[in-house]
Amino acid sequence: MSFIVTFGSFVLTAGLLYLVGHVFTIPRLMFHHEYTDNANGFFITTGSLSPLVIGLIISFLAEKIYIFKSRQKLG
Repeated sequence: MSFIVTFGSFVLTAGLLYLVGHVFTIPRLMFHHEYTDNANGFFITTGSLSPLVIGLIISFLAEKIYIFKSRQKLG
């Protein structure tokens, strides 16, 4: 059950941050992917990883809170 809480909070947080970034055009929260291969000119661009990092932090905290609350119920 801890995995579901952790993974769910990560996906929800990162997804919401990317959504907010695209809705309000915030470059730090947008994911923009480009790929161009003009006869091996090869150009690639990715987007912001800030929502993923924030999502990892939130999921870590959510897991710790979940474990703490479940231990309180048991003991």
